[in-house]
Amino acid sequence: MATIALVDDDRNILTSVAMTLEAEGFDVVTYNDGQTALDAFSKKMPDMAVLDIKMPRMDGMDLLQRLRQKSQIPVIFLTSKDDEIDEVLGLRMGADDYVKKPFSQRLLVERIRALLRRQDAIAGKDVGETDQDKVIERGNLRMDPLRHQVTWKGQEVSLTVTEFLLLQALAQRPGFVKSRDQLMDVAYDDQVYVDDRTIDSHIKRLRKKMRMVDENFSAIETLYGIGYRYNEE
Repeated sequence: MATIALVDDDRNILTSVAMTLEAEGFDVVTYNDGQTALDAFSKKMPDMAVLDIKMPRMDGMDLLQRLRQKSQIPVIFLTSKDDEIDEVLGLRMGADDYVKKPFSQRLLVERIRALLRRQDAIAGKDVGETDQDKVIERGNLRMDPLRHQVTWKGQEVSLTVTEFLLLQALAQRPGFVKSRDQLMDVAYDDQVYVDDRTIDSHIKRLRKKMRMVDENFSAIETLYGIGYRYNEE
């Protein structure tokens, strides 16, 4: 049973979402501000966190930044419909996804399940040895799916589940173009809709992380209006 942490200062959202997730078989813990959640996470880390952006004491952005210093658990942001800048910034900081308020609780449940399934697959839980599990070596890049490890020129790069899957999809076939639709199929459950900007934000953040270990990283190429491809270096 996965433990989902809900962090939001709206008690109505906490109560209703918690009831929905518990009915789906999840263990749920709730917090109404970021600082309280961070204190609790230091004692026991949940399997996933759903964070509101605007909260007292410590907002969702600050909480995510602190969380990413010690964990790569999947994180979903809850944002208001006018928070496009916050959405992009959140994705760049390491959130895996976002859901706009007001939101369908069924949609949120599906996104949670999709992220947990991908996390389990990468961790090698309940899956047999497949091509997806094999170590990928492409020039300076090495990816170990079963250990969720990525190195570039021997230096480790810390990626979220979504970033890892996108890089894996591109690196499996160097030189071949992956459209945004194809990358959406890789990164998101079939029942979850995201627009092109979400994939673009993930790719931008992925490049930024790679350039933190190599400022000349250019293996992920953008083909405007078409998609992305990996060029082996």
